[in-house]
Amino acid sequence: MSDATTLVRLGTATPGGGFPLYGGVLAEVVNATDPTLQVEPRHTKGSTENVPLLEAGEIDLGLVQGEVAHESLAGIGRPPARLLILAAMYSTPGMFVARRDSPYRSIADLKGQRIAFGARGSGLVILSRYILDGLGLAQDADFEAVYLDRAGDGPAMVMEGRVAALWGGGAGWPGFTAVANGPAGARFIAPDAAERARILKRHAFLKPLTATAGSYPGQDAPIESVGSWSFVMTRPDLEEDTAYRLARALHRGEDRLAVALDQARETRAENTLRAAPDPALIHPGVWRYLREIGLG
Repeated sequence: MSDATTLVRLGTATPGGGFPLYGGVLAEVVNATDPTLQVEPRHTKGSTENVPLLEAGEIDLGLVQGEVAHESLAGIGRPPARLLILAAMYSTPGMFVARRDSPYRSIADLKGQRIAFGARGSGLVILSRYILDGLGLAQDADFEAVYLDRAGDGPAMVMEGRVAALWGGGAGWPGFTAVANGPAGARFIAPDAAERARILKRHAFLKPLTATAGSYPGQDAPIESVGSWSFVMTRPDLEEDTAYRLARALHRGEDRLAVALDQARETRAENTLRAAPDPALIHPGVWRYLREIGLG
């Protein structure tokens, strides 16, 4: 790395999940698009660790799932975090996956069953907590909840019958892809229309979201659910010029991101504006670039 190159430390999550995969692609595309930037992804425990790492200045960017962003910025269970948004990553409609030959077809069918809710520290675990709460359910009270040390351990547990289902979300999520490609195939279980209405009434910050047909092997119909947008977040004192160059590289690399990773098709400048809960949370360097391309 030359003296003229800016090092950008990016916190992702545990191996085998969607965040490390996304972070690797983001770094590859940004670094190729703007050689003055050197984004280095780092494994972390996930969203819930990325927030304090950003606050402590130990990383420059962190991938943060929507519910963790909501709680951190709103000061739910902690002091409000002073973090800013670099980019919207992708939307995450939450759902379960079970083997296609299993008897489970609804969330009610999964009650009392052994369920892998994801890696400790993952924002997906928090998303499931909100969705289940909207239905009057709780992970540990109504299910035999399993929390993973590594996100990548979940698919094998489903395919081998050690858990009834795995929780996850979003298009192209590696855990769901692995189960769908397994010998038994996959069945996706999401809230039905009445359940979605109950969830959204209780937790208005969640949004109706859809996993389009073909998001996973063998999935020939869209899956309606609820969820949120994940964000690439920054420490508030990230230099404005660095944020500007990162936003520019992401925008110029949008087509390459989309080709490299299905989830990254939603990483677009206009979605950052659309998904941000408050425009004031977008980093000033990003705003500078958005105005330059006519979006601000």
